[in-house]
Amino acid sequence: MAITLVNPDGLPKAGVYRQVSVATGSKLVFVAGQVARDGDGNRVGEGDLAAQAEQAYLNVGTALAAVGASFDDVAKLTVYVVDWTPDKMPAFLEGVGRAAAKLGVTPVPPATLVGVAALAEPDLMVEVEATAVLD
Repeated sequence: MAITLVNPDGLPKAGVYRQVSVATGSKLVFVAGQVARDGDGNRVGEGDLAAQAEQAYLNVGTALAAVGASFDDVAKLTVYVVDWTPDKMPAFLEGVGRAAAKLGVTPVPPATLVGVAALAEPDLMVEVEATAVLD
C-alpha cells in the first residue's frame, strides 16, 4: 500500500493538508464520523473547539489502529464544524496539533472542512471522518 500526497502546481499550497492523494492498495477503510466522546462515551471539551477537535482526531486514530491502519494510510478526511467561521481556525488547528503530537503523526491528507448548523447532539462542535487504503 502506498499513499502519495501532492500539492500540484497551479493550486494553492495549503500548509495544513495536501490537495491530492494517490492511493494504491486493495482494502478501503471508512471511519464513521468521530466526535468528542471518550471510550466510555463521556463528553470531552464541552464548549472547547480545540479539545473537541483533539478528541475527534484521537478517536479517528483509535478506529484506524483497530483495523491495522494509521493516519499514514488515510487518503481523505472530512471535518464538520458547527457554526464555522474563519476566526475558529486557530483553536481548531491547536486541537489537531495536540492530537497529532499524541499520535506521533502529521495528518495532512486531502481534507475538506464543512461548516454545519448542528451535529447529532447539541454539545458537539466537531466531527471527523476518514477514508484509508490498506493492502
